[in-house]
Amino acid sequence: MGYDLKKDAVDRLVNADKKKYDDPKKDPGKQYRSGLLDKIPTWVLALIMKWWFAGAVCFFILWGLGTYVQNDMDMILVMSIVLGMVTDILVNNAFRFFETYQGQNSKWMMFPQKAFWTFFANIPYAFVVYYIVMYIYNVINVMGNTISGTENVIYLGVEPVFFGLFYVAVDMCFISMKNLFIKIINDAKQKNGLE
Repeated sequence: MGYDLKKDAVDRLVNADKKKYDDPKKDPGKQYRSGLLDKIPTWVLALIMKWWFAGAVCFFILWGLGTYVQNDMDMILVMSIVLGMVTDILVNNAFRFFETYQGQNSKWMMFPQKAFWTFFANIPYAFVVYYIVMYIYNVINVMGNTISGTENVIYLGVEPVFFGLFYVAVDMCFISMKNLFIKIINDAKQKNGLE
């Protein structure tokens, strides 16, 4: 007397997580993820998350440590490290968590790969973005002084709301340039039959 082993059921169970759903509406797990966040467009969530985390870093690090760290270069270094770490550990992982299919939110990240090296790549990238944001603040204040005929008056101080907005604007400019460059390369490969 032998046992009738159902191999096809075991194979289906083993390969269940390997199936990819290109159309999120066909994803059967979507019904369990439906909620308030699923009704908000992805681009809105991405911008709000980036803005909130950048503003939080400004509040806790720039404002919190600003009285203790007097040297501007030290503060730029600390802010760059923290912004890079927050981007890699919190923001990018939040984007991956909210994906309904793998790679859905990759277009909102400078380094969408989930790898060890991205941790170290996000820090110099954050340095560049932070430096440009500080330059924007400087330009606004210089223009304000020029227009009103004053000297050394700060018309727009660094605070979390505008810092987050400027940081997201600069970050999304770089990410848009990266995405456009990748699209141009992929289109050229496809046109030449290399892909």
